[in-house]
Amino acid sequence: MDQVTIYLRRFLPRIAIFLLASGLLGASLATAETIAVIGTGDVARALGPEFAELGHSIVYGSRDATQQKVVDLVTKTGHGAYATTPVKAVDGADIVVLAVPGMLVKTITEGLGDLSGKIIIDPTNPLGKDENGFFIHRAATSNAEIIQAAAPGAFVVKAFSTVGWRTMIDPDSTGGPITIPLVGDNEAAKVTVAELASDLGFETIDLGPLRHAAYVEGMLILWINNRYAGGQPFEYYLRKTPRNES
Repeated sequence: MDQVTIYLRRFLPRIAIFLLASGLLGASLATAETIAVIGTGDVARALGPEFAELGHSIVYGSRDATQQKVVDLVTKTGHGAYATTPVKAVDGADIVVLAVPGMLVKTITEGLGDLSGKIIIDPTNPLGKDENGFFIHRAATSNAEIIQAAAPGAFVVKAFSTVGWRTMIDPDSTGGPITIPLVGDNEAAKVTVAELASDLGFETIDLGPLRHAAYVEGMLILWINNRYAGGQPFEYYLRKTPRNES
């Protein structure tokens, strides 16, 4: 798929929505993204329903779509959402959210088939423990780079990995704007993810190429160690500051 085709697939729906809002396009021509959420844990339960409320079509990928928790999530999400196998979920999706355990991203991504041309949002962190019980970063590079290597034709964007699932649902609960770091090698994909995050109530900041993902993932290591490995619990919320013009 060439870059022009990819660009048109990503941005024509947004142009259509703008024209619809302006009264220049009939409702039948306006579309939104289909988002496949792989996994049904806390992050999936946070982002899936929120994306559905924004008008996106949500399909959950689950190993067992008949589980009661999956059925309950589909019901909670509404708006025509449904659950199926992970492979079927990504088949017609524009965007894939890997809401999966961080140490399984390679295996899960490889099992999804051809993801060429799709945006993959990576909210995961490769957490493990050392011999003293402290959480450590277990990837030699980063989860985002592992995912990109497993799906070389896709556009991976690291996002949402620095906030908890409760904050994903209610950003206003933190008492001020929250900035979501984005890293990725495709600029158009980062723009799309930035717009999704903005629609959810977040600000975003572009922190550069995918090779910077390990630094973003490391932010959670400090947070989770102090919270769960005996330190003083704390919260942090990134907030952009005005650019120094001097």
